[in-house]
Amino acid sequence: MKKVELREFDASRYLDSEEMIAEYLSEVYKEGGESAMKSALTAVAKARNMSEIARKMGVSRSSLYNSLDAGVRTEFSTIQGFLDAIGIEIEFRPKESVSERFVGASAGLRA
Repeated sequence: MKKVELREFDASRYLDSEEMIAEYLSEVYKEGGESAMKSALTAVAKARNMSEIARKMGVSRSSLYNSLDAGVRTEFSTIQGFLDAIGIEIEFRPKESVSERFVGASAGLRA
Protein backbone atom coordinates (compact mmCIF):
# COMPACT_ATOMS: atom_id res chain seq x y z
CA MET A 1 0.00 0.00 0.00
CA LYS A 2 1.31 3.40 -0.98
CA LYS A 3 1.86 6.03 1.70
CA VAL A 4 -0.05 9.23 1.24
CA GLU A 5 1.91 12.33 2.06
CA LEU A 6 -0.14 15.22 3.34
CA ARG A 7 1.09 18.77 3.30
CA GLU A 8 0.25 21.23 6.03
CA PHE A 9 -2.55 23.58 5.02
CA ASP A 10 -1.17 26.90 3.79
CA ALA A 11 -3.85 29.59 3.64
CA SER A 12 -1.51 31.93 1.76
CA ARG A 13 -1.95 29.80 -1.37
CA TYR A 14 -5.63 30.83 -1.54
CA LEU A 15 -5.38 34.52 -0.65
CA ASP A 16 -5.28 35.82 -4.20
CA SER A 17 -7.53 38.89 -3.98
CA GLU A 18 -8.33 41.69 -1.57
CA GLU A 19 -11.86 40.29 -1.22
CA MET A 20 -10.52 36.86 -0.25
CA ILE A 21 -8.06 38.40 2.22
CA ALA A 22 -10.78 40.56 3.79
CA GLU A 23 -13.12 37.58 4.16
CA TYR A 24 -10.36 35.39 5.59
CA LEU A 25 -9.29 37.99 8.15
CA SER A 26 -12.92 38.66 9.11
CA GLU A 27 -13.60 34.98 9.75
CA VAL A 28 -10.40 34.45 11.71
CA TYR A 29 -11.18 37.51 13.82
CA LYS A 30 -14.69 36.19 14.59
CA GLU A 31 -13.54 32.68 15.45
CA GLY A 32 -10.01 32.96 16.80
CA GLY A 33 -7.97 34.85 19.33
CA GLU A 34 -4.89 37.00 19.09
CA SER A 35 -2.63 34.09 18.15
CA ALA A 36 -4.94 32.97 15.34
CA MET A 37 -5.16 36.53 14.03
CA LYS A 38 -1.39 36.93 13.96
CA SER A 39 -1.10 33.61 12.15
CA ALA A 40 -3.67 34.84 9.61
CA LEU A 41 -1.79 38.12 9.13
CA THR A 42 1.40 36.12 8.56
CA ALA A 43 -0.38 34.05 5.88
CA VAL A 44 -1.54 37.27 4.22
CA ALA A 45 2.00 38.67 4.36
CA LYS A 46 3.30 35.50 2.73
CA ALA A 47 0.63 35.74 0.01
CA ARG A 48 1.29 39.44 -0.62
CA ASN A 49 5.10 39.51 -0.27
CA MET A 50 6.40 40.14 3.22
CA SER A 51 9.32 42.28 2.01
CA GLU A 52 7.07 44.59 0.00
CA ILE A 53 4.65 45.04 2.91
CA ALA A 54 7.54 45.80 5.28
CA ARG A 55 8.90 48.36 2.79
CA LYS A 56 5.51 50.08 2.55
CA MET A 57 5.32 50.16 6.35
CA GLY A 58 8.84 51.56 6.66
CA VAL A 59 10.12 48.63 8.74
CA SER A 60 12.50 45.76 8.10
CA ARG A 61 11.23 42.37 7.00
CA SER A 62 12.55 40.75 10.19
CA SER A 63 10.87 43.43 12.31
CA LEU A 64 7.55 42.71 10.62
CA TYR A 65 8.00 38.94 11.15
CA ASN A 66 8.73 39.62 14.83
CA SER A 67 5.64 41.81 15.17
CA LEU A 68 3.47 39.00 13.85
CA ASP A 69 4.95 36.40 16.21
CA ALA A 70 2.30 34.96 18.54
CA GLY A 71 4.43 35.55 21.64
CA VAL A 72 5.07 39.24 20.96
CA ARG A 73 2.81 42.07 22.12
CA THR A 74 2.02 44.03 18.94
CA GLU A 75 0.92 47.65 18.92
CA PHE A 76 -2.39 48.41 17.22
CA SER A 77 -0.60 51.00 15.07
CA THR A 78 1.53 48.17 13.63
CA ILE A 79 -1.57 46.16 12.70
CA GLN A 80 -3.14 49.29 11.25
CA GLY A 81 0.00 49.99 9.20
CA PHE A 82 0.03 46.40 7.99
CA LEU A 83 -3.60 46.61 6.86
CA ASP A 84 -2.94 49.94 5.13
CA ALA A 85 0.03 48.40 3.31
CA ILE A 86 -2.09 45.55 1.94
CA GLY A 87 -5.10 47.74 1.13
CA ILE A 88 -7.53 46.32 3.69
CA GLU A 89 -9.63 48.29 6.16
CA ILE A 90 -11.40 47.26 9.33
CA GLU A 91 -15.17 47.57 9.41
CA PHE A 92 -17.06 47.67 12.69
CA ARG A 93 -20.70 46.71 13.13
CA PRO A 94 -22.75 45.76 16.17
CA LYS A 95 -23.39 42.16 17.06
CA GLU A 96 -27.10 41.42 16.72
CA SER A 97 -27.49 40.28 20.31
CA VAL A 98 -25.80 43.43 21.61
CA SER A 99 -27.88 45.80 19.48
CA GLU A 100 -31.08 44.01 20.54
CA ARG A 101 -30.15 44.55 24.20
CA PHE A 102 -29.59 48.26 23.64
CA VAL A 103 -32.84 48.63 21.69
CA GLY A 104 -34.71 46.91 24.52
CA ALA A 105 -33.00 49.02 27.16
CA SER A 106 -33.64 52.30 25.35
CA ALA A 107 -37.31 51.38 24.83
CA GLY A 108 -37.64 50.98 28.59
CA LEU A 109 -36.19 54.46 29.08
CA ARG A 110 -38.81 56.03 26.83
CA ALA A 111 -41.77 54.47 28.66
